[in-house]
Amino acid sequence: MSNDTAFTPAAGRPEWTPFYDFAIAVLTRERRWRGALLRQTAPVPGDQILDVGCGTGTFAVMLKRAEPRAHVVGLDPDADVLTRARAKAAKADAEMAFRQGFARDADAEAARFTKVVSSLVFHQVPMDEKRAGLASMWRALRAGGTLHVADYGLQRTPLMRAAFRQIQKLDGFDNTEPNARGVLPELMREVGFTAVEETEVIATVTGSISLYRALRPDA
Repeated sequence: MSNDTAFTPAAGRPEWTPFYDFAIAVLTRERRWRGALLRQTAPVPGDQILDVGCGTGTFAVMLKRAEPRAHVVGLDPDADVLTRARAKAAKADAEMAFRQGFARDADAEAARFTKVVSSLVFHQVPMDEKRAGLASMWRALRAGGTLHVADYGLQRTPLMRAAFRQIQKLDGFDNTEPNARGVLPELMREVGFTAVEETEVIATVTGSISLYRALRPDA
């Protein structure tokens, strides 16, 4: 893990962490986008899947339940949410690993993973960390591996831009505005991903959430 321990807590402030799961469920149409992300990721037996910014472990547990023969690793810089993630996995009898680290630490096990996933992380971090995190995720993947991201993306309509201001007030304008302008696909290509596509856009009361898919090419 990097020595730089600064990060935006999952719910924006540390004291709000206990309410994170409830807030995500209420404010983001969680079942819709998590279900879509799970179908897109499509875990299969033998998959090695890294969940970057796993938070309280909701999606990591979903992956393991969908395919118990996949190996799932959750990565997050917040020790508090990792404690909650481990408890959630134990309650679900879902055997998986969790480790503390930032997106830029994803390549601690380089070229290990067949799939890397991330949800509602990149809108919270500065541009240099967006680039560093995506580059590290590229290195964490095996050749031919795929990236799957669900996050606030291009806010296409005045209504969605107005709704997204709630998130900008919480997580900071400087970090969130590039996402609102649709920067993530550009950054994915910049660090080496190919076949980058936005696969779905889901409107919520806090702005639109985009699903992205990308490939680490064989050569």
